[in-house]
Amino acid sequence: MSSFTDYKIFLCSRTTLSLYYLLLTYNNNLIFYTTMFFILFYRFATSKGYWTDLYVQYFVRQVGERKAPEINRGYYGRVKGMNLLIDAFLKKTQCDCQVVNLGAGLDTTFWRLKDENIMPKKFFEVDFPMIVARKIHNIKTKPPLSKPLIETHSTDALLLDGHSLDSDRYCIIGADLRDLPTLEEKLKKFQINPELPTLFLSECVLVYMTPEQSSKLVHWVADAFPTAMFINYEQVNMNDRFGEIMIENLQRRQCNLAGVDLCQSLDSQKERFLSAGWESANALDMMTVYNMLPQEDVARIECLEFLDEKELLQQLLQHYCICWAVKDKLNLVEVTLIQLCPCAFTLSEEWN
Repeated sequence: MSSFTDYKIFLCSRTTLSLYYLLLTYNNNLIFYTTMFFILFYRFATSKGYWTDLYVQYFVRQVGERKAPEINRGYYGRVKGMNLLIDAFLKKTQCDCQVVNLGAGLDTTFWRLKDENIMPKKFFEVDFPMIVARKIHNIKTKPPLSKPLIETHSTDALLLDGHSLDSDRYCIIGADLRDLPTLEEKLKKFQINPELPTLFLSECVLVYMTPEQSSKLVHWVADAFPTAMFINYEQVNMNDRFGEIMIENLQRRQCNLAGVDLCQSLDSQKERFLSAGWESANALDMMTVYNMLPQEDVARIECLEFLDEKELLQQLLQHYCICWAVKDKLNLVEVTLIQLCPCAFTLSEEWN
C-alpha cells in the first residue's frame, strides 16, 4: 500500500509547484528543489504513457523512480479534465481570446496548443521570479521550446530580461500573485487586453494564499475582465479524516495550507467566486470527472499499471476538484468539459 506521503504531489500543479505561495520567505534552494521534485511525478506519468507531452522532457530529463499508480491515474484525470475545459473555451471563442496561467511553473500548455493549432491571441504565464528565470533559461537553451515562440513572433528579437520574456503570442512574467498592483502593472506592460475574453487558470495555487489574498485576486479578475472564465483545480472535502491526514502530512514538512478553509466542500469552492462578483460557478470532484472521461481511453490507461487499492484512489480523487466560474458580457454560448462523453454531460452551465 502507498503511504500518504506520496499524495503530497497532488497539492501542487501538474508541473508548477505552487508550493511557493505558502512561503513567507524566499528560500531559493528549497523553491528550486521543490519545483524539480514535483515535476518528476508529472514526467514519470508521461513516460508510462498516461498522456503525451512532447515538451516536458526539455524541462526535466530524468524520469525518476516509480510512482504509485494512484498518483499517475490522478494526474491523468487532472490533466485531461483541465485540458478539455481549456480547449472548449478556445474553440467557443474561436481562439479570439487570451489565457493567463497563474502559478504556471514549468507547465507546457502553450506548446501543446501551438502543436494543435488552437492558440489564443496571447498566452500569459505568471510565477515567482526564480521559477520564471529557470523556465526562461530552458526556453533559451532548448530549440524545441524556443522555436514555437520565434515562429509566432513578428520580429527577429524577443523582449527578454532575467524575470520576463515576451513575444507576440507568449509571455512569461515573474510576479507574486499576492501583490496585485505589481501583477496588474506587469500584465499591462506586456499588452494584456481586458476587452478580450480571458481564461484564467490556477492549479493548487489559491490554497497556499490566505482566503483574504485569494479573494482579492479573484475579485480583481472579475472587476478587470468583463468576459472571463476562471478554472481552479484544488483540494476539497478537507474536513474529514482523509483530508486531516493530508494536512498533517504537509504540516510536518512546514507546509501550511493557508487557504484550506475554502476547501471544505464544493459549495465553499464555488462561494469563493460568487462572493467576489462572478456570475456563476460550478464544481465537480475529480472522481466524478474521472468517471466522465472517455471510457476507451480510461480503459487504456488502467491497463498500464496494476492498481490494488482502488478504494484509495476513489478517496484521493474525492478530495480534489475542478471549480470554474464565469462572467460573460458578450453572451457566449456554453462551454462544456466533456463534449465527447457518451452521456454528453455538461461541466458548465450556459453562460448568461
